[in-house]
Amino acid sequence: MRKFEFHPLTPDRWPDLEKLFGPRGASGGCWCMWWRLARSEFTKLKGAGNRRAFRKIVESGAEPGILAYHGGEPVGWCAIAPREQYPVIERSRTLKPIDGEPVWSVSCFFIARPFRGQGVAEALLQAAVKFARRKGAKIVEGYLVEARKERLPDAFAWTGLPPIFQAAGFREVARRSPTRPIVRRTASGRE
Repeated sequence: MRKFEFHPLTPDRWPDLEKLFGPRGASGGCWCMWWRLARSEFTKLKGAGNRRAFRKIVESGAEPGILAYHGGEPVGWCAIAPREQYPVIERSRTLKPIDGEPVWSVSCFFIARPFRGQGVAEALLQAAVKFARRKGAKIVEGYLVEARKERLPDAFAWTGLPPIFQAAGFREVARRSPTRPIVRRTASGRE
């Protein structure tokens, strides 16, 4: 079992995120802005513009997620923030709020290729829930994707897969699409 360390993304850790995401910004210029921008704006900013927009969020002191490290090197990322910081999730028919409770949303994972399938995402999710609890969260939600076939390609697993959330104590609370359940758990871990 590999040993990981976890740290919130702060301005001084920005170079670690850049190293992990690489020059293309993880998923083809996303820079973790997919859920934060209207589609037209996201497309217009894709790449360097999204990088600048996300860096501005980090420099504001927002701590929009958790970095995982192994041997001092960044190996994984999990975006987590109050749901209202993700306007695209807020407007989604499939992922719209299930009730009026304030929630924190786990919106994205990115794991360095050599570390995929090694438990990084599961450990990151646990660290993200603890982080949200320290920030005052009571409920944490995830918007995972279930594969229609046996295995979902890595490029489509960025919101997380069922086993990761199940192992972390999340349970399905809504499903408005055959492959997009909404899962939830209390930040304290008690249901």
